[in-house]
Order: sequence, then structure tokens, then C-alpha cells
Amino acid sequence: MKELLEQINAQFEAFAKDANAQVESGNKAAGTRARKATLEMTKLMKEFRKVSLEASKK
Repeated sequence: MKELLEQINAQFEAFAKDANAQVESGNKAAGTRARKATLEMTKLMKEFRKVSLEASKK
């Protein structure tokens, strides 16, 4: 679960960096990378929910 949290944090950092680049400088490629990061974070969040539920049942 710790590794999963690290992956989520890394994806969020990548998203934040690219989203800021898009907003501040109009970098279209950064916007594409930010959207891709959100898709990956969605997958990771679903996995976290699954792992978290399993852990709470123990």
C-alpha cells in the first residue's frame, strides 16, 4: 500500500507541474500530459480504494 501511495504522489506531482505549465505559459503539450496523468491517477485511486477496503476487513 505504501508503494501505491508513492505512485499516486508521483502522478499528482507530474500532473501539477504540467497543469501549471499549461495555465501559466499556454503549453498545449503540457495540457496533454496533465490529462494523461489524470487518467493514470484515476486507475491508481481505484486500486487504492480496493486495497484500502481489503485492509479494513482484516
